[in-house]
Amino acid sequence: MIESGKLYGHISTWLSRWKLLNLPSSGMSYRPLLAEVDDISSGSSDDNPTFTLDYIDRLAVEKRLLRKLDLRVAFLVLILIVNNMDCTNAAVARLHGYEEDLGMVGNDFNTLMSIFYVGYFLTQAPSNMFLDRMVRPSLYLSSCMVIWGCLTVLMGAVQTYYASLMLRFLVGFVEATFFPGAVFVLSRWYKPNELGLRTALLSCGGSISNAFGALFASGIVGSLDGTLGFTAWRWLFFVEGALTIVVALSAMGILPDFPSSPNIWLLPDEQILAKQRMEEVTSKNEHKSKPREYYSGLAEALMDWKVWWVGVALHLMFASMSFGMFFPTLSATMGYNETTSLLLCAPPWILGTATSFVVARHSDATGDRFWHIAGPLLVGIAGFILAISTMNTTVRYISLFLMTQGPVAYVIALTWIMNTFSQAHSKRAAAIALINSIGTAGAIGSSYFWPFSWGPSYVKSYMICILTSIMSIAMFWVLRMHLSRCNEAAEAEEKSLGLPKGLRHLL
Repeated sequence: MIESGKLYGHISTWLSRWKLLNLPSSGMSYRPLLAEVDDISSGSSDDNPTFTLDYIDRLAVEKRLLRKLDLRVAFLVLILIVNNMDCTNAAVARLHGYEEDLGMVGNDFNTLMSIFYVGYFLTQAPSNMFLDRMVRPSLYLSSCMVIWGCLTVLMGAVQTYYASLMLRFLVGFVEATFFPGAVFVLSRWYKPNELGLRTALLSCGGSISNAFGALFASGIVGSLDGTLGFTAWRWLFFVEGALTIVVALSAMGILPDFPSSPNIWLLPDEQILAKQRMEEVTSKNEHKSKPREYYSGLAEALMDWKVWWVGVALHLMFASMSFGMFFPTLSATMGYNETTSLLLCAPPWILGTATSFVVARHSDATGDRFWHIAGPLLVGIAGFILAISTMNTTVRYISLFLMTQGPVAYVIALTWIMNTFSQAHSKRAAAIALINSIGTAGAIGSSYFWPFSWGPSYVKSYMICILTSIMSIAMFWVLRMHLSRCNEAAEAEEKSLGLPKGLRHLL
C-alpha cells in the first residue's frame, strides 16, 4: 500500500491538474475528497498510484449531471412527439379520404388501428431484454426509429387496404422498441424520487403530439393537397415519415447510453457519480433479497404476480384512454369542418400536458402514487359522464378537456412501476416491457369501442371507458394495500435483525 504522506502528495498533485475544481475565491469550501487506492501490482512504482474518485463536492457535480441528463430527456420528448404522430396519423388521414381511397368498409378502419398495437404487444418485452445487454442503446433506438420512419413514408404510397394493414403492423412492431426502452434508460440514470417529473416530461410528448400534431397535420393537408398529384392524406404520411428519419439521424449522437457505458458528454467526475447514484439505489435493497443466478430477469418478472396484476390494471387504463385514438373523430361530432375540428383538438391536450407536470411534481414531493393515479382517472370519468349527458356543443367541448386529464394517471402509474420493480436491472427491464405490453394490448380491443354506428353521441363507448377506469382504480388500490403490508413486514424484519433501513415501496 502507499504510505499516507505520499498519498496526500499524489492527491494534491492530481487536484491541481483538475481544472474544474479550481473554484473562484468566493468563500466556497470543498467537501473532503475521498479516494480509494488500489493495491499496486508487483513491478509498479509508488510514484504512479491508481485511485478512483468517489466523492468530490457531490452537490455541485450532481447538479451538473442532472442538468445534462434533463437536456437529453428533452430530446427524448421530441422523439416521442414524432413517435405519437406516426401512431395517430391514420386518425387524421381518416378525415381526408383515407378510407374511401383504400376501399375500407365496416370495421376495416378499426382493424387498421388495432393491428398497430398487435405489433406493439409482440415486440416490447424481447426488445427491452435485448436493450439491457447493449452497450449503446442510443444506436439501437435511433436505428429502429429510422426503420419506422421509412415504413411511414411507404404508407403514403399504398394502393390497397391490405398493403396499408401490413405496413401499419410493421410500424407498430418497430415503434414498440422506443417507449419502454426510453423509460428503462431513464430508470438507469435517475433515482426513484427523481423519476416522476422526468417520466412526466417524457410522456408529455404524447400529449404535445396530440395537441400540436393536429395543428401540424392541418397545415400539411391544407397546403399540400393535390401537390404532384398526391392527395392530402398521402402527403401526411410522406412528411411525417421524412421528419421521423431526420430526427432519428440526429438522435444517434444525442441520446444517452447507460451510466456504465462511456459517455463523451460527461466529465470524469460526472460519470463516476452517475454510476455511484445507481449503486446506492441498488445497495439499499441488497439485504432484502438474494439474487438467484439461475433465474433470468425475464423469468423473475414472469413469476412475479405483481407484474401481471399491474399489467391488467394498465390494460384497463389504456382501454379507458382509447378516446385519444379517435380524438379528431370526437371533435368532428361538434359539427365543424375538418380543419377546424383538428384545430379544436389542441387546447384540451395542452391542458392535459400542463396538468401532468403539476401532478407528477406533487407526486414526487409527497411520495404518493395511488391518489395521483385515481384523481386524474376520476376527472376523466366526469368528462365521460358530461359527454353522455348532452349533445350541446359547448358542454361536449368542455368534456374533452376533462377527458384529457385521464392520461395523466398513466404518467404516474409508469413511475410507480419503475419504483416498485427497482431491484435488479434485468428484472426491471423485463417488468417495464411486460407491463407495458399487457397495457398496450388494451388498445387492441378498445379500437373497436368507437364504431361510426355508435356516433355521434358514442354513449356506449363512454360507458365502457367509465367501467374500465373504475376497474383500473380498484386494481391499483389492491396494489397499494399489498405494498403497504410489504413495507410493514420489511420494517419489522429490519428491527428484529438489527439491519439498517432499506428501500421502501412508494404508495
